[in-house]
Amino acid sequence: MPAPPVQLDATPAKGDWRLPGALAIGMVAIAIALLRAKGRIWWCAGGDASPWITDVWSSHCSQHLVDPYTFSHLSHGLLFYIGLNWLRRLMPEPWRARFSPAWMFLVAIAVEVSWELLENSPALIERYRGQTVALNYTGDSVINSIGDIVACAIGFLIALKIGAWRAFWLVVAFEVLTALWIRDNLTLNVVMLTHPIEAIKQWQMPRSMR
Repeated sequence: MPAPPVQLDATPAKGDWRLPGALAIGMVAIAIALLRAKGRIWWCAGGDASPWITDVWSSHCSQHLVDPYTFSHLSHGLLFYIGLNWLRRLMPEPWRARFSPAWMFLVAIAVEVSWELLENSPALIERYRGQTVALNYTGDSVINSIGDIVACAIGFLIALKIGAWRAFWLVVAFEVLTALWIRDNLTLNVVMLTHPIEAIKQWQMPRSMR
């Protein structure tokens, strides 16, 4: 009697998440240790214990658990799911069956952790200060990096729940929201890091800083 076909797109069993989940937690723990070794402080240097701030043009930006840029990290998770799901569909069947959403999640966390470490390197910090509106940026606090990674994880899990197309439109909504709110978003952040445009930088700055 032939074996039943493998349901490649079925929701994975809970047990499928145990090893990838444990590895993801381990990666975050390693990232925290490395950030501390780089001299990153745990929380805001100004002593403000608030978990949330909205003023992205101050020295408090990227120092608290959540800030307006949290939406960009939610978008990271949404986009990682979209990209990895597309890659999974291109894989031949044996590999496609093994590359379950749990392992896709682990890859997404690995990329996000790598970005957090790179973002807090001296070269990237200086790039942000010199080419973007983040003039007072001195690197993320550890709690902010943790918040960013958690936001990415949440974004991935939301995309897993709602599907790739809805995830894409949610990214678009976040981009519009943050562009109107803080004059910045994931797209503009990438543009200003890779090919800065002075007109965009001037538009992003509040009048008091121009």
